[in-house]
Amino acid sequence: MLFQSERIRLRKVIKEDAALYHRWRNDVEVMHSTSPALDVYPMKATEAFMEYAILGSDASKGYIMLDKESDVAIGIISLINIDYKNRNAECIIDIGEKSYWGKGYGAEGVKLLLDYSFYELNLHRVSLRVFSFNTRAIHLYKKIGFQTEGKSRQTLFRDGSWHDVLHMGILQQEYFELQIQKSDAIK
Repeated sequence: MLFQSERIRLRKVIKEDAALYHRWRNDVEVMHSTSPALDVYPMKATEAFMEYAILGSDASKGYIMLDKESDVAIGIISLINIDYKNRNAECIIDIGEKSYWGKGYGAEGVKLLLDYSFYELNLHRVSLRVFSFNTRAIHLYKKIGFQTEGKSRQTLFRDGSWHDVLHMGILQQEYFELQIQKSDAIK
């Protein structure tokens, strides 16, 4: 499995990525649409989080997204809560470099992660959570094939009002069918 697309490649998160992730994690603008808590974290907390949730967990796989042309790290994408027995996991993504926002890099990263999830890990289902005000992300996920499965009503208080958290998912067979349709459309 090659962890690369036209413009990005993925590499496994390593301990030395803590400073990079720390910068993104403490940028309120970056985390506004993805993190329930807009806190400022000390470096030790970021290192502990990375060790516990990404590096030291058998139930997660984290990857740094790199711009292939410049080799600049632009974001992080992960599978978390991997349940190998029931063949499902949750996907999370943060594009930390704001100059890469709105240019399709997130779509490329999610597609690479789904290819890995369904073709290599043979997962049955991948899910995600997205804030209801994050309309660009919702549009992206639907375009890739995720379906809205439900919502947690008024779970998030952001910018002075309550927002829902949408639960979305895609099944392996749905993803495969979409890949065949896209392939047939190109022919």
